[in-house]
Amino acid sequence: MTVQAQSVPTFGNWHSYTKHDGLPADKAYCVRIDGDRVWVGTSGGLALFENGKWKTYTVVDGLAHNYVIAIDISELTGDLWIGTMGGVSRYSGGQFETFTQFNCGLANDVIYSIICDGKDVWVATGGGAGHYDTYTKSWEIFTERNAPMHEPWTYGVCASDEKIFIAAWGGGVIERNKKTGQFRDYVDPDGEMEIDLFPDDGIVHDITTAVSYADDILWVATYFGLSRYDGVHWKGYFDHDSGLASNFINFLRASGPVVYLCTDKGLSTFDGKSWVTYKKDEIGESGKIIYRTGDDIKEINTPTAISHNFIIGVDVQGDDIWVATSHGVSHGTILPK
Repeated sequence: MTVQAQSVPTFGNWHSYTKHDGLPADKAYCVRIDGDRVWVGTSGGLALFENGKWKTYTVVDGLAHNYVIAIDISELTGDLWIGTMGGVSRYSGGQFETFTQFNCGLANDVIYSIICDGKDVWVATGGGAGHYDTYTKSWEIFTERNAPMHEPWTYGVCASDEKIFIAAWGGGVIERNKKTGQFRDYVDPDGEMEIDLFPDDGIVHDITTAVSYADDILWVATYFGLSRYDGVHWKGYFDHDSGLASNFINFLRASGPVVYLCTDKGLSTFDGKSWVTYKKDEIGESGKIIYRTGDDIKEINTPTAISHNFIIGVDVQGDDIWVATSHGVSHGTILPK
């Protein structure tokens, strides 16, 4: 019998795809579910999975760069926005339009994160955060010169109804009020680089890698643990005192009450109370699911598993989950309770 942990679903029946199956490259950076279609960013181009088949788009087709790191889909237009190592591409009506720092106001061509927020597109780049208004077709750039950043290297971005949150490498999280345009920052109060000296006093570390907002909760990924912020209180989580697979978090995505955490040692899911972690065995295609609530831990062996434990991207929709790893992408479905 499958154990369900609070609101955290359990996924299984994993099927993995690599270059051998039609993926343009084994290293997958991101994945986005688009109804019956799935888009995957790889080191060899943009991949589309539709009707059981893979199709690849590269620079030959108009893509800005073959290294695709981030993908989002506009709810207003259905356009696909793609962050690459060589600028931003918009895929609309079967055509690519590319934005670079040479042909527009983009801050930097290395795009680590991209989101669509109504008519606005936000990007986190190696040279600052960028905001593109699709109505006025104009860019704004935010760096240490006009925002409370210690340096312009930004790694993640997300939006709530009222705010934009930017993960600034070495600078914690930058918050921007949409109405007023005012900024504030959240940094690790104790200033320690190796440990969280005073638990739950703020963000666990200033080296942030991703942010995601859902159900009035801001989740912050770092290379030294996870932070949860409800607008008043911060809470930190680490691999030694929770069900987190590893403190080294590459990416996270929140959906409803559950956050999905991509680490270098597996995929963890968490609802604020209970954890479910997925790991692949070193040999073969089998794996395990680890459930943890408080000090109660249960481990179940599974015949299928994610394709690799180094997880870089994830997306969920309905009963489906897709996971991007350093060796292929994996598709799983919710198991019955």
